Amino acid sequence: MLDLGAIDLDELATALADQTDYDHRWLLNPRTGEVAFWTSDTGIDGENPVEIDELDLTPIDPIPSYVWYQDMADFAEGISDAAAGRRLAAALHGQGAFRRFKNELYEGFPELISSWHALRDVRAPRRAVDWLLDQGLIDENAAETFTADHPEPDPP
Repeated sequence: MLDLGAIDLDELATALADQTDYDHRWLLNPRTGEVAFWTSDTGIDGENPVEIDELDLTPIDPIPSYVWYQDMADFAEGISDAAAGRRLAAALHGQGAFRRFKNELYEGFPELISSWHALRDVRAPRRAVDWLLDQGLIDENAAETFTADHPEPDPP
């Protein structure tokens, strides 16, 4: 089992959120917990191409975008300013919802940015911990302790 404290959960969360379809992969070393970035042109060290199958690393598949979308919907629904909630929720309809939500938040409601970041910055590493648990890389006690120590913030 990996020591949860030795893993860069922010980097793992970034890997889990990466929805791009470019020729790259995020990988995790199951012995050390180190996150690696691989491309077909530069391997994992940035210089030497290597086939991904030759690496003894665990692929990090992205969490579906609808999970990250739900964070925005939950935020819009949970805030006490009904007008802001309606505008943020409206920004989520149709293609380009992530960009529209961000634009609406930053341009229309800058006072809510820190609250949005607080929610996002708690949920993302919790998802990373859940992923590690699902992969059998940490034990359930470590995951439960982390979740208890990182509660979701109250909505603004």
